[in-house]
Amino acid sequence: MADTVQLFITCIVDTLYPEIGEAVVRVLKRAGVKPEFPTGQTCCGQPAFNAGERQQARAMAAHTIRVFENTSGPIVIPSGSCAAMIRHHYPELFTGDPQWLPRAKAMAERVYEFSEFLVDQLGIIDVGARFPHKITYHASCHLNRELGVDRQPRALLAKVKEAELVELPSATDCCGFGGVFSLEHPELSAAMLERKIANIDASGAPLVVSCDAGCITNINGGLHRRGKTQRVLHIAEVLAGS
Repeated sequence: MADTVQLFITCIVDTLYPEIGEAVVRVLKRAGVKPEFPTGQTCCGQPAFNAGERQQARAMAAHTIRVFENTSGPIVIPSGSCAAMIRHHYPELFTGDPQWLPRAKAMAERVYEFSEFLVDQLGIIDVGARFPHKITYHASCHLNRELGVDRQPRALLAKVKEAELVELPSATDCCGFGGVFSLEHPELSAAMLERKIANIDASGAPLVVSCDAGCITNINGGLHRRGKTQRVLHIAEVLAGS
C-alpha cells in the first residue's frame, strides 16, 4: 500500500487550472504515493488575511483545519503561497487561543509545498519526466522567501530528460502579482511585470516554469496582452511529462 497524502488543491488550480491538479496526482502516483482529496476544502483564507480581514481569515482557517485534522499523512500543496499561509500564518491567526492554536500548529506541521515534498520528504529528484523543450524557472516570492524553497524545484527540473534548463535573469524578482498587492498597487505591479517579461525575453526560453498558479496567471496575462509567444507552466505539468 502506497503512503497516503492529502492534496490541498488551492482555489486558483481548482477554478482555472484543473490540469495542474491532474498533473500533481500523476506525479505523486508515479512517486509511489496515494493522494487523497478531502472534498470539504475551500480557500485557505490568504486573500482575506492579506487584506487585513483577520476575522474572515480565521473563519476560513478554522474550516480548513476541521476538514484536514481528521485525515492522515502529509498535506501536499501545489502552491508556495498557500503552503506559507498555512504553515506560518495559521498559528499567527490563532495566537493566544488555547483551543485553536494547537490545532493550527498541528496542521502547519503537516504541510509541504509540492516540490518540497518530493525532494525533502520522499528524497526524489528524478521522477522519470521527459520534456524536450528549452525552459527557464521563475522563483515565486512566497515559495522562495517564506518557505525557503528554491533548491528543490531546480533539482527536479535539472533531472528532466531532454529539457534544456537556462537561467532566468533576476529569477527571484517578483512578477508583480502578490494577490491583493496587484489590486492595491496596480502601477507598481505593472512595472514589476514589465521587468519580469523583459527578463523572460532575455532568457531566450519559450517556456517558463513556476510553482505558483498566481504567478502563472499574472505572467501569462502579461505575455498575452503583449502578443508574445512564451507561456508559463506549473512545475507539475513539466514533471508529469513522459
